Amino acid sequence: MDIIELREYCLSFKGATEDFPFDEDTLVFKVMGKMFALVGLEKWEMGNPAINLKCDPEKAIELREKYPEEIYAGYHMSKKHWNTVVINGSQLTEKQIKHFINHSYELVVSKLTKKQKQELKEMES
Repeated sequence: MDIIELREYCLSFKGATEDFPFDEDTLVFKVMGKMFALVGLEKWEMGNPAINLKCDPEKAIELREKYPEEIYAGYHMSKKHWNTVVINGSQLTEKQIKHFINHSYELVVSKLTKKQKQELKEMES
């Protein structure tokens, strides 16, 4: 998966937007103003592609133990709620990475207010 495919996939979710709120290197994907994925573009350019994704705390620990080389505590994020997932590593498939992105998006959506969920529901896909 390259950066273009990753970007297109993240933006395919209902209500997903992108911006650079921190600096010109960190591409952030949000739903209803809440982050669900972050990508350090400089790392991609240097051949170390990775994405930070929100994750259920118990599942996060399980994934880190199962894939210690590809998944670790979120870089510059809450270690309890975020994982850094290495893209193009030796163990993870594109299907698994997409599953982790889906999980992150769905986790963020589940925490939205009732009003935000209604606004999201009313948006065109």
